[in-house]
Amino acid sequence: MLSPKPLTHRPPWHFRLPTQEATESLARALAGTARPGDCWALSGEMGSGKSTFARAFLRALTQNPALEVPSPTFSLVQPYETPVGPAYHYDLWRLEGPESLAELAWDEACAGLMLVEWPERAEDCLPPDAVQLIFSIPVPENGSGLKDSGEVETQMREVTVRNWPPERAFPEVAGLSGAALS
Repeated sequence: MLSPKPLTHRPPWHFRLPTQEATESLARALAGTARPGDCWALSGEMGSGKSTFARAFLRALTQNPALEVPSPTFSLVQPYETPVGPAYHYDLWRLEGPESLAELAWDEACAGLMLVEWPERAEDCLPPDAVQLIFSIPVPENGSGLKDSGEVETQMREVTVRNWPPERAFPEVAGLSGAALS
């Protein structure tokens, strides 16, 4: 396995994502900063926006807005060719254990660009400098939560971005206001 880059320390960024379009806008902006060797770790409960973000990120990265981006839930990894080099979309929800990563071109992917859903299942194999995106569905101020699963598509999402590379400026995100947290 490649030796990890040194861990960076920058304040996290926090965004409220009121619509699917807002999630996609953030994904496109961050994809514009992507470089070989990057790992983008997407954490959060089911329905919190990870797959929406991943699809928009990969479409922007490949410069193909119509790209079919299937969920790699069953295959665990889906490779893509992009102008910045090979990209690997992992969904580790069904991973039997981190020792199974060797069978999924993990070492090769570390040299390319990785987008990893359910990164906690990789345990210590995740690069320590991975940009972490933690998605959540905030509880409404009235504390009522979801009434039925049909509301998930229209509900507010939030994302916190941690471990941003210090040598890169954080991109402006059209239509979103985000704040660096101290």
